[in-house]
Amino acid sequence: MTIETRYIFTAAMDVAPEKEALFEELYDNEHIPLLRQVPGVLAVARFKREELTVIMGGQRQRIVVEDEPRHSAIYEIESPAVLVSDAWAAAVDQGRWPDDVRPFTSNRRPSLRRRVNPA
Repeated sequence: MTIETRYIFTAAMDVAPEKEALFEELYDNEHIPLLRQVPGVLAVARFKREELTVIMGGQRQRIVVEDEPRHSAIYEIESPAVLVSDAWAAAVDQGRWPDDVRPFTSNRRPSLRRRVNPA
């Protein structure tokens, strides 16, 4: 996978255990498809946190980041303007997500990153 865009937006969060199955279903089948239709959203991928062990400085280390959200999504976007567009505002509040999932999320960590190296 080659990242071509200059910007990525990440949305990381936890969800109440009793809403986990609904979260998974709605994120993949409703929320992401709605956001993919927003002009300027180029791609979306969802991830779950995994345990991290890495070798650094010749030593095997288990890395633990305190209170890191379990779920995250990465959105490739054309510009930060996408996130404040009318189309984005409409998409994030469509479907069952706003009432059936959003109230049960916590530890939300949105982030915007700008690419610094040439494509």
